[in-house]
Amino acid sequence: MEENRKLWTAANDFKMTKPPVYVDEICWNELNGTGELNLLCIHPFARELEDFLRKELYCFEHGLGNCVIEPYVESPLVVYDSGFGIDEVVDIRRTDRNSEVVSRHFHILIQNMDDIQKIKEPEVILDLERTKQYTELMEEIFAGILPVVVVGARGLWFTPWDYLIRVLGIQETMLNMVEEPEFVEAVVKRYVDCAMVRMEKYQKLGIWSSNNSSCRVGSGGYGFTEDLAPREEGVRACDTRQMWGCGNAQIFSEVSPAMHMQFSLQYEMEWLKQFGMNYYGCCEPLHFKMDLMDQIPNLRKVSMSPWNNWKVAAERCKGKYVMSCKPNPAMFAVGEFHEDLARKEIEQIIKETEGCSIEIVLKDISTVDYKPQKLWRWAEIARETIEAYFG
Repeated sequence: MEENRKLWTAANDFKMTKPPVYVDEICWNELNGTGELNLLCIHPFARELEDFLRKELYCFEHGLGNCVIEPYVESPLVVYDSGFGIDEVVDIRRTDRNSEVVSRHFHILIQNMDDIQKIKEPEVILDLERTKQYTELMEEIFAGILPVVVVGARGLWFTPWDYLIRVLGIQETMLNMVEEPEFVEAVVKRYVDCAMVRMEKYQKLGIWSSNNSSCRVGSGGYGFTEDLAPREEGVRACDTRQMWGCGNAQIFSEVSPAMHMQFSLQYEMEWLKQFGMNYYGCCEPLHFKMDLMDQIPNLRKVSMSPWNNWKVAAERCKGKYVMSCKPNPAMFAVGEFHEDLARKEIEQIIKETEGCSIEIVLKDISTVDYKPQKLWRWAEIARETIEAYFG
């Protein structure tokens, strides 16, 4: 575990010795052919803990990336957060009743300027009594095995457009950016203003916790770094200046840099400038928007999804941003797993990002066609390829 911590820290601090690998967003419903994930506990709370631990062990046993399993168990603060006052209304279609991956059709809930006020400032309540109850129960469960550490929110997934498309509609938003730009900007501004209220309430209640740890940052890997205060100094009531923040605008993949700035990034930066380091991006290609990335305060890491030109991005990222490179998970979907193509893709990433600090993040694994061996083998290929290049 300590070796992996050092590996992640080096990559995040531009001292990469070899790329660390992270595997997440896994189709767990397809991986239990051997019964490794069977739950034996009965009580719902105990089953939740057992499920987490079994998945941690599964990743370790099958070598799914450079995982770090901490020598403690976390007891999260009990926080009631009302959200933004308007929830999606959605029609769902499934292809696999056991999978959480579904197709969605969103009903439009915000259609004009008057509707914007449906987005409300979040109500946030910290329940210390309930936190104490859960923590004492966990301490009883893990007595003599693992210590229990109380933690708060180790960052939040701040992505305005992930939320707004659910109430505005995707096609409608794209048209409105041209036909009704003032409306679109007003909606985004309202969302971000409410998000900043949430941030302030978390700060006042001491809810923030350091994510300089084995905590996923943005849509990438772990947040280990020597350039923020050690996690132990910010387990509770951490200042956001000692944390990673994140942002993205995934649905803007085909939106011009100018419109990306106008309708998203200029507002996102109100949130991002509060953090000591930032991760930006998810699935959207950003290689042709690096001028925008240069305007993000304290940006440390940039997402490089399969739709990016890694070589073009590397020219701008070298010595400046860590590249969070993401192989295409479509290789697992159906039929035979082509090992040669998997190896070729990892080799391409390594060659085209030469001289850069990178991480390799395999995510969005919606299916492995109920053949978990595909995922295990990919992890082996990643290790073999990295060792061949970096020793």
